[in-house]
Amino acid sequence: MATPAEVAAYLGVPVKTLYQWKYRGIGPNVHKVGRHLRYRWHEVDVWLNAQATYDLAV
Repeated sequence: MATPAEVAAYLGVPVKTLYQWKYRGIGPNVHKVGRHLRYRWHEVDVWLNAQATYDLAV
């Protein structure tokens, strides 16, 4: 499992953006482990792939 800082670095966004996405329900799935937020790498990759857009007009 990954910390918010690790996922933010992987995605190239600030940690604050991950927290905003969590609040809005638009980011990768996040899990609470005790008092801490953690991400599963597989779920981050699935979410990231779902965000891809393809230009079929090329």
